[in-house]
Amino acid sequence: MGWRTREVYEEEERRGLAPWAMCAADSVGRLVEESPHAYRTAFQRDRDRIIHARAFRRLEFKTQVFVHLETDHYRNRLTHTIEAAQVARTIARALRLNEDLAEAIVLAHDLGHTPFGHAGEAVLAELMENDGGFDHNRQSLRIIDLLEDRYPDFSGLNLTAETREGILKHGSEWAHPVELPASHPQRTLEAQIADCADEIAYIHHDLDDGLRSGLLTVGMLDSQSLWKQALSGRRTREGAEASFSVARTQTIGALLNTLNTDLIEETSRRLDSDTPLSLADLRTRKEPIVGFSPEIDLGKRELKSFLSQNFYHHPQVLRRTRKAKWIVGDLFRNYRDDPMLLPAHVRSRFSREGQPRAISDYIAGMTDRFAMDEHRKLLDPHAPD
Repeated sequence: MGWRTREVYEEEERRGLAPWAMCAADSVGRLVEESPHAYRTAFQRDRDRIIHARAFRRLEFKTQVFVHLETDHYRNRLTHTIEAAQVARTIARALRLNEDLAEAIVLAHDLGHTPFGHAGEAVLAELMENDGGFDHNRQSLRIIDLLEDRYPDFSGLNLTAETREGILKHGSEWAHPVELPASHPQRTLEAQIADCADEIAYIHHDLDDGLRSGLLTVGMLDSQSLWKQALSGRRTREGAEASFSVARTQTIGALLNTLNTDLIEETSRRLDSDTPLSLADLRTRKEPIVGFSPEIDLGKRELKSFLSQNFYHHPQVLRRTRKAKWIVGDLFRNYRDDPMLLPAHVRSRFSREGQPRAISDYIAGMTDRFAMDEHRKLLDPHAPD
C-alpha cells in the first residue's frame, strides 16, 4: 500500500515511540464517541480542530506584551503559540514522545486568554471572584468543551481526554459544564513538555521584543548567566554588513538552543536513572520528570525575574496595562448594569450560565481591537454606533 492510513500511523507510534509515550491508539477517548478518522490519529485530529477554531484565529489580535496596534513586528498571542508549538515538537521528537499530542496541547493552551493578555485576565479574575473566578487555563477548556460551536452532535471541539488534561494542567476545583479529564499523580510527558515549551518560547521572544523595542538594552543583560553563555555560542557575521539585528537574533537563538538542549538532556538523564516500565508506571510517579538541570534552571529563573522587573513592569508597559484594565473593567460593568448592550446570543446564555459567566465568556473572547472599539462605542459620546 502506497499511502499511510491511521492504522499505519498508530503502528509506527507503537514501534517508534518510547514505552512511556502516549500512543494515540491508547487514548481514553472523547466525551462524545466518534468514529475514528481514516488518515489521522486521534491527536492529529485534535490538533487540526484547534487550528480551525475561531478562538485560535482570534489569537492573532491578542496581546503578548505589546498591544497589536503598536507595530507589526512584535509577537502576538498567535505567534507565541506557533513558536511554542515548534519548541514542543523539537523536544518531543528528541525524547521519542508523541509530537502530535504535545503540539495539540500547546496550540490550545492560550485559547482562553483575554484581550490585553494577563492584564485583562487579572481584571476578570477580580470581577468574577464571587461568581466562580476566572483564569485562562480554565477558559481554554471552556472554549474547547463548550463555547466553540462547529458540530451538530456536540458543543465544543470534543477533544481527547489527554489533550484536555494537558490544557487544564493541574486539575480544577471549578464548576465545569462537562466531566473533567481524570487526574493522575504524573501528567503525561507530552503535557509536561507543552508547559516547558510555553516557558521557553516566551522567555526567548519576550527578550527579543524587549531589545527590539529599546525598553531593554544588551548592557542590562550583563549579569545574566544564560545571556553570557549565549554570547559565547552565537554565530556572527564579519564586516560592514554585520548588524545589531543579526547579533541580537543569533544570541537569542543560542539561548533558545541552550534551553532546548538542556531540557532534552536533563529529562533523558532522569528517565535513564529511574526508567519507567510503561506509561502506567510513569503515571504513578509524584515528581515531574521533564525539567532543566539545576544550573540552567537557576539561570532561567534569574532571566524570568529580570524580564519581570525590567520589561513587564517597565513604565511604558505598565501604562498600557492600566489602559487595558480600564477597558476590560468598563466593559464588564457596563454590560452587567445594562445587559441590553450585549448581543442576543450572549443574553440567551444567562439562564444556563448565569449573567456574570456569560459576560466574562464574551469579553474573554474579544480581540484587543474589538475590545477597544466596543469601549469607544459605549463610552465615547462622539464615537459612531
